[in-house]
Amino acid sequence: MIVKDEFLSKLRRYFNLNLYEVKIWTALLSRGVSTAGELSDIANVPRSRSYDVLESLEKKGFVVLKIGKPIKYIAVPPTEVVERVKKNMRKDADDAVERLNNLKTTDVLQELSSLHTQGIELIEPSELSGSLRGRHNLYNHMEMTIRSAEKTVDMISTEQGLIRKVEALGPLFDELHKRGVKIRIAAPITDPNHKGLKEAAKHAEIRNTKIKARLIIVDNKEMMFMVNDDMDVHPTYDVGIWVNTPFFASALGELFELAWKEMKVVAKNK
Repeated sequence: MIVKDEFLSKLRRYFNLNLYEVKIWTALLSRGVSTAGELSDIANVPRSRSYDVLESLEKKGFVVLKIGKPIKYIAVPPTEVVERVKKNMRKDADDAVERLNNLKTTDVLQELSSLHTQGIELIEPSELSGSLRGRHNLYNHMEMTIRSAEKTVDMISTEQGLIRKVEALGPLFDELHKRGVKIRIAAPITDPNHKGLKEAAKHAEIRNTKIKARLIIVDNKEMMFMVNDDMDVHPTYDVGIWVNTPFFASALGELFELAWKEMKVVAKNK
């Protein structure tokens, strides 16, 4: 039996199997029922490993052990395997989330937080900065930065960037608005009736600007800015800079305030 390496690689990614497992599994699928020795020869897997591999596949629900001598294995239909793998993945994910939720009530998280607090106290303010690559990472850090806001969140964004932020951070905007945090967003608006803008207006005041920038200032203490135009860069290569510096952030906050007064009102939150 010859199975292309590219196909085996796909199976490894889809089903989270190692190389020996996909080789033995595909060999068994081609036979339906077979012994470990036969599968070892077909799949070109060391015979000493074939039993361990089949035991692993059995536990994962890919094969069934046939009673009798010699011991044989039966292939589970691939459609059923997919359902079993999905079920196991959901269970593993739920278990992982539950463990992390339980961590909040343990001494482990308190000790980690204590270590982080002590470490931050030893850092010079100028060192509290970093760069982030990839839009997914940018938005994760953006969410963390905005979540700590106590008074104000000021943003300058592209129109499409604003729509993305509403989709990604909408619940957080709602939470901040309920806490009394003032959210102001400036963007070059071309479609004031866009659904995303109307959604953003529930939590933020939006004004039109010709300024092309991607910037967030939180409480005039902390800020993030993206170095590329989002129209010119692939999300994977998007880059942002995060800085925790009241001196610089407050200066930019004052410039934002001056520019804000000259901008045309698009929508106000209610």
